[in-house]
Amino acid sequence: MTDAEATNEEPKHRSGFVSLVGRPNAGKSTLLNQILGQKVSIVSDKPQTTRTQIRGVLTKPEFQLIFVDTPGIHKPRSALGSSLNATAAAATNSVDVVCFVLDATAPYGRGDEFIAKSLPSNAVVVVTKADIAKPEQVLNQLSATSELDANAWFPVSGKTGEGVDPLIEHLRARLPLGPQFYPEDMITDVPDAFWVAELVREQLLAVARQELPHSIATRVTEWEWPRVRCEILVERESQKAMVIGKGGETLKKAGTAVRRQLPEGVFIELFVRVEKNWQRRPASVTELGY
Repeated sequence: MTDAEATNEEPKHRSGFVSLVGRPNAGKSTLLNQILGQKVSIVSDKPQTTRTQIRGVLTKPEFQLIFVDTPGIHKPRSALGSSLNATAAAATNSVDVVCFVLDATAPYGRGDEFIAKSLPSNAVVVVTKADIAKPEQVLNQLSATSELDANAWFPVSGKTGEGVDPLIEHLRARLPLGPQFYPEDMITDVPDAFWVAELVREQLLAVARQELPHSIATRVTEWEWPRVRCEILVERESQKAMVIGKGGETLKKAGTAVRRQLPEGVFIELFVRVEKNWQRRPASVTELGY
């Protein structure tokens, strides 16, 4: 090949950003973890588990997909809720593809219609939980979204990986030609301290009572690896007692479960503090990074 021919050859590498938007518990985080083959976003059956934009990077020789996981869009009842909605809405701007993620086991409702109105043209509809949904439930979601100005529809399972490969291939084809934005070994841009705090919150959500999930916030206050101190915020003294558990049992279980997901030798100190009505105070929500 001559130098002239090499200069005129068009680059074939594709790269771009794909946002995942939808209602709470639609399965966005589980889907992202399945796509990447690694856990980068915590999961729970509680609403509003994801509170920030989480980026996950899928790198292949011929393309790089940067996914943006977002908080579930809902009717806000607090400063935290309003902040989460704004975070999710921002993820539909300046991306190459928007995936509208729907739970196949939940009926298509007004919340979905609200989100659909804000979707850009040529969005991709992704119907999740195909592994546990009845065939007619999947069909109902596909039918309910058939009038949208969407580019494609994909039933998938974030748990089993069913339907994920065709989705990735479609997204790859939609990417513009471009360079690799992140190093090959980078799976997420989430800071280590933030990730540890999220793992703590995930474990507490698994055992929390109904009134607790929205009231729990976590943040790392000391990082002297392998020693980490993580603060758990709640809104009332009664919630503090629930998080600690009888004889500190709940807190101990959470710490043990988190350590299992971190390198051997890590020591985590968990402390619970009451900050009254933090999720209703915009300043507190901002300070916590939400």
